[in-house]
Amino acid sequence: MRRFAALVVGLVAPLSIVAPTAASAAAVEPKADIAWSPCPENTAVDCGTLAVPVDWKNPAGGTVNVAVARRKAADPAAKIGALVLGAGGPGGSGVNLVLGSDQRFSPELLRRFDIVGFDHRGVGRSNPVVCSESVMLEAPASPLIKNQAEFDAWVAFNAKLRTDCRARTGPLFDHVDSLSAAKDLDAFRAALGEQKISYWGGSYGTLLGQTYAENFPSRVRAAVLDSTMDHSLGTAAFMATETWGTQDGFNEFVAWCQRETSCLQNGEDVRAIWRDLLAKADRGEIIDPSRPDTPISAFEIIDHAVGAFYDPRRWPTLSQTIDELSRAAVKAGTFAKPVTKAASSQENLIRNPTQVFCLDYRLPVRDFAQWNSLVKSQAKIAPDMRYSTLAIFPVVSCLGQPDPIPNPQHRLKVRTQTPVLVANSLHDPATVYPWALSTTAQLGRSGRLLSYEGWGHIVYGRGPCATSAIDGYVLNLTVPPRGATCPAVPPAQAKTLGDNPLHQDFAPKAPGQPGWGFPS
Repeated sequence: MRRFAALVVGLVAPLSIVAPTAASAAAVEPKADIAWSPCPENTAVDCGTLAVPVDWKNPAGGTVNVAVARRKAADPAAKIGALVLGAGGPGGSGVNLVLGSDQRFSPELLRRFDIVGFDHRGVGRSNPVVCSESVMLEAPASPLIKNQAEFDAWVAFNAKLRTDCRARTGPLFDHVDSLSAAKDLDAFRAALGEQKISYWGGSYGTLLGQTYAENFPSRVRAAVLDSTMDHSLGTAAFMATETWGTQDGFNEFVAWCQRETSCLQNGEDVRAIWRDLLAKADRGEIIDPSRPDTPISAFEIIDHAVGAFYDPRRWPTLSQTIDELSRAAVKAGTFAKPVTKAASSQENLIRNPTQVFCLDYRLPVRDFAQWNSLVKSQAKIAPDMRYSTLAIFPVVSCLGQPDPIPNPQHRLKVRTQTPVLVANSLHDPATVYPWALSTTAQLGRSGRLLSYEGWGHIVYGRGPCATSAIDGYVLNLTVPPRGATCPAVPPAQAKTLGDNPLHQDFAPKAPGQPGWGFPS
């Protein structure tokens, strides 16, 4: 697997975009105060807001309030400093991570650190990007584009949606990138009175951690990139590596089915059953009783499986779903896609954090011919899964995004005193292991990789080895040795460890176009 992962990393072509320098990002030390008060959701945690510029290149052009939260260290006399929690998504809430941190992180981290976090600009409580529900419902029926006319329809829809979202969100719409959020984080650090911060970011939250470490290296005490993004990928490499992860997830599910009698397909040809199932969906033969006029598509079934690959404890449920679909015994609502509205006072507005990704990743596709070539390439990488929905959704959602974007991809240039710790599962379908290999290589001497030799998205909490290694790094700056690994916790045993809510926080959200929430 490692050998193949290294081959996939070879798909990544270095981009010519120049990274922003630390000097250009680190302006005058910001001064701000936060009026803390108990959070309504949990009075053990303090909440507040921090005013930051909408546009950091024009600080006098208006401000936006970023929601922040703090759980004070349980032992103030032993406090090391502040540990910032970076949420995934885009669309995850750092405030929510802090609110539930006593259930997600070890007692020693809670004892020695103020646990702090904020909602990324344009997300959650921090002036979320909102769009008209009626416009969002105009999205083309499928992201699996079949011809130039459908390609053009997506480009036109995205342009219309951007105009609508910008009008309803305000000037912040064009400044929700992770580079701007990294500057918000440094303002937050200053407001906390900390010279340096420690950072744990999961999934998409690792991009904020990378960006902060690159632009403010002297402010980093320690940084954990748990299930990391790779911000050096172009369109083809992004789609290829994501698709590789989807096929790898399916291979691991098949291997589990072959050895575990709890799998309903145990003793059968799982790949043949899966092929037949997708073929039935292609013919429109699988119906969800709650939506009888719309057959379940192969795309939806594949996306459902990708969600199950986020945690091996979901494999039995996937096995059951495959069995039900194969027997045309679908439970009503299994493939329903609920729409989350912004607030009861704004019933016609929908939160849509897609713009965060579109301002962080420039993944252009010229026309249908190029798109068709990319999709065909995915089919060769993933003969069972065909493609990764985590590759399709982001690229389609950002088609037509105008140049330039504020935080384009580039190879990392990080020079921190303590190496940044990258932690990743070998079998992560979302932030795939090749991304971890690539990111660690880019970090060079300023990076170190901890490999969890198992399955699932988000490493922290997956067994005592991984948790203690990350805790030791954050608490004592003990960097794991090169090549460090943690053994996989067998799926059957994982059930006895208890469910860390952290893994549920980073579970995939119900996809849909737009606002798919990649990956959580």
